[in-house]
Amino acid sequence: MDGSHTSRFFLEPKQTFQRQYEALRAVFLENQPIDQVAERFGYKPSALRSMASRFRGDCRQGVTPPFFSPTDADVPMRLTQNQTSRALKLPKSRTVAS
Repeated sequence: MDGSHTSRFFLEPKQTFQRQYEALRAVFLENQPIDQVAERFGYKPSALRSMASRFRGDCRQGVTPPFFSPTDADVPMRLTQNQTSRALKLPKSRTVAS
């Protein structure tokens, strides 16, 4: 298997959420020092410490991390219903029909 392109996808992530994910994964799963991980992924060590702290807190509260998109199953039913009913009450846009 050609490892150059596929390896770079994980080792040099371009998208913000993927970069956050890979940095946190290196800290929490691979037990790499925050200073080294911060340098590798282009963060200041203080920013990565803050990100790791928020991640720990979110996990304790059962909050879905930002690098995963929530599904309908993650959203409580009453919240979905409230958003729907609120959306139905919004005034219609006053645009001229073409």
